[in-house]
Amino acid sequence: MPLFNQSIRRKIVGIALGLIVLMLVTSILSMVMSSQVGVLLNELTNRYIPAYGHLARANIRSLERALALRRMIMTKMESPSDEEAYTARLHEFEAVDRRIEEEVESARTLINAIIDDTRTPSDNAALARIETRIETAVTELRHDLNEDHAKLLKQVDAKQMAEARGTLEHLDVLRDQFNQKIDAIRADMLKQVFASTSQVIGHQRQAIIISGIVTLLAAIVGFAFALLVSSGITRPVRLLLAGAREVEAGRFDKNITVSTHDEIGELAAAFNRMIEQLRHNERIRETFGRYIDPKVVQGLIDRPEVAIEGQRRVMTIMFCDMSGFTSMSEGMTPRGLVKVMNHYFTLMSGPIRNNRGVIDKYIGDAIMSYWGPPFIEEDEQALLAGLSAIDMAEQVPALQKQLPDLLGIRAMPVACDLRIGIATGEVLTGSIGSELMMSFTVMGDAVNLASRLEAVNKLYGTRILISQATAEAIGSRLELREIDRLAAVGQSVPQPVFEVLGRAGALLPSQESLRAHYADGLAGYRACRFDDARIAFNTALESAPGDGPSRTMLGRIAAFETNPPAADWDGAWRMDSK
Repeated sequence: MPLFNQSIRRKIVGIALGLIVLMLVTSILSMVMSSQVGVLLNELTNRYIPAYGHLARANIRSLERALALRRMIMTKMESPSDEEAYTARLHEFEAVDRRIEEEVESARTLINAIIDDTRTPSDNAALARIETRIETAVTELRHDLNEDHAKLLKQVDAKQMAEARGTLEHLDVLRDQFNQKIDAIRADMLKQVFASTSQVIGHQRQAIIISGIVTLLAAIVGFAFALLVSSGITRPVRLLLAGAREVEAGRFDKNITVSTHDEIGELAAAFNRMIEQLRHNERIRETFGRYIDPKVVQGLIDRPEVAIEGQRRVMTIMFCDMSGFTSMSEGMTPRGLVKVMNHYFTLMSGPIRNNRGVIDKYIGDAIMSYWGPPFIEEDEQALLAGLSAIDMAEQVPALQKQLPDLLGIRAMPVACDLRIGIATGEVLTGSIGSELMMSFTVMGDAVNLASRLEAVNKLYGTRILISQATAEAIGSRLELREIDRLAAVGQSVPQPVFEVLGRAGALLPSQESLRAHYADGLAGYRACRFDDARIAFNTALESAPGDGPSRTMLGRIAAFETNPPAADWDGAWRMDSK
């Protein structure tokens, strides 16, 4: 089975075993070479050097032999002759004579041992010649000495002193010749010692070099082997990391190549299956995102228990409707109506999404949307809803120009505009419906109030009306105008309603004047000072001709002139119908 198809555990164990084998090979090779150096060193110290020492001592023994001979002759020549002393000298002479042969024989034995040892690369031919020369020198010496010794003893016994001195001189010559031969042999033996020493040093150096080379090669091979196997592990891990970063960035279009069959390969295959499932989920999310707001889809995926259990939250609700839609739709073909509505919803949904709102549903020509936790923070929801309404209102001129082109007519038979109602309050969020079909939506008084305020725009001639709670949450972050204190249908307690005029600091001087005079007129109207109120509302109309709330209030004042309000009137307007 290929190495890279093994499990990670087997790969790591394989690397460890491979390195151990390389270490063992290196150690064994070092031991073998060290053993060879040890053999050579042992031969040098236990054979070469001792053999040379025996030859050197043979020279010394020859001198000692000559000295012992003279002592023996001197004892023999004494008068009267001391036979006991002579015998002792004779024994001393014979002992020294035997030691010469022992030293030489020891040297020959060591040399033959070197020759016979096949483990060492010695110069056996040279050693054999040395051994032969030693044997020859000793044989010749022994042959000559034996004759001269017998001759010398006879001369001493016969008191032939002159002849005895000549024989001693001849013995000295033989001794000197023997020493010269031994010296020459020692010189050649010393060369062999030096050669053996050089071999030991050379083999030791060679062992060090080879051991170093083998260790280096083992390290290189081990590192390459480990690098090869580790790259087979780390490369898929890097691919997995890159794939995880792609997924983290929301890109699910890249699979990971599965190049191994180990645990990482299985992980890569599982990762690819996960990406495929994520792609499938993303397609589902994109598909449902066309029918359900993506924030809701994601929220239901992340926290499905919210949809099941439901929660009470403070949210801001918006209803947006197209004014004049009924009259406009009567003269349109179904295809033209769908085309117009799709364009209208696309144009108006953009500001809601851009301001982080959730589109709940499309109802005819109306759009219901909301802001609030967990999608945004509670203190931002009212402001974002107001900004969305302003952005939607700014799209109206473009929509009015585009509609004739969409329908293929020169001009619209009925002018279109927007009516937007926004309210903030506690609502119930969750999945509402039946066992067959459910919808994640919001329910509560704030929803009803936003719907009523959207319709109230028609009464006052405004575009954007918001509740008191919404206005308080917005504060000074948008330009607002209080329109009236109103009790919509279904409400028993009236509350102030406000119009959104624009972004903070974006009002024109004429709008500032309109808001100030309208506030004066509203104060006079609530205090039943209708003359002062009429003057203020008319002045407001001078600042902004066609202002719907001012015209509405002037109409009420005119009605109160003929039918004054009750004495306990609280200045609020109560609606009897939607």
